[in-house]
Amino acid sequence: MPLTGLLCVIDIMSVSQSLHSRSYPELSTVLELLKPVTWFPPMWALMCGLVSSGVSPDGKWPLILLAVVLSGPIVCGMSQAANDWCDRHVDAINQPDRPIPSGRMPGLWGLWIALFMSVLALGLGWLLGPWGFGATVVAVAAAWAYSAEPVRLKKSGWWGPGVVGLCYEGLPWFTGAAVMLAGPPNFYIVTVALLYAIGAHGIMTLNDFKALEGDRATGLRSLPVVMGPVNAAKVACIGMALPQMLVISMLVVWGRPVHAAIVSALLLLQFAAMRVLFRDPKGKAPWYNATGVTLYVLGMLCTAFAVRGLGGL
Repeated sequence: MPLTGLLCVIDIMSVSQSLHSRSYPELSTVLELLKPVTWFPPMWALMCGLVSSGVSPDGKWPLILLAVVLSGPIVCGMSQAANDWCDRHVDAINQPDRPIPSGRMPGLWGLWIALFMSVLALGLGWLLGPWGFGATVVAVAAAWAYSAEPVRLKKSGWWGPGVVGLCYEGLPWFTGAAVMLAGPPNFYIVTVALLYAIGAHGIMTLNDFKALEGDRATGLRSLPVVMGPVNAAKVACIGMALPQMLVISMLVVWGRPVHAAIVSALLLLQFAAMRVLFRDPKGKAPWYNATGVTLYVLGMLCTAFAVRGLGGL
């Protein structure tokens, strides 16, 4: 073997040995485990809750900042760490380069980080008052129920995406409104938050396409595994569209025709994107997440502005 080739082999062996003998993870690896890119949906939903309350943020900025940090980096980051720990055997098939299966997150560090952040989330949630704390408790419990045995709701293509949609869209919206109102949100806020959380089931189903092979190999019954990509994509899109149609109808009844028209236009654009998705559901799912889902969350914000002042606020 040429000297340069021998030196390359020695270097690779040295890096591998160092990687697997590390007793603690690097900070960059911890950040990768917490997946900052996933923090946006709950933080956006929290913002919708803040807007929908109709309350001025003056004097409430410390609580607002706390709620934003709690919903994104803390609770969502914790859920990602918990999921990666519980999914390490699945990720070894789907994405072996992730922190835990790759060995960059050694030993039980993934578990300890998830547990520490669970406790931290509950502690910070306590500062948001009883309604904010209650929502935090539900979010933390749901995150573990989704990923961990013996419950592991992720095994079901119906329950799994449902609980994630609730925690990503419904609970943060509720929390944001509760923080501003210093009490429970009204009927209008809860109704639209719940409808958009139900619609997020479809978003989470499309997200399952990237793990199709690993889910099939490990017995996870996601909708893409059970129904096949085409049918699962159709169910996901119907699941996203129907709640938005209900929101549009309610906005008309509630005297918000302009907002209803905007949400309708956003939904029509989603229909156009869905037609592209159906041509190649597995291949186009990431594209749809960048286009159709963006239109979906813009509709959320429009609806949040629509319900401001409803209910006597």
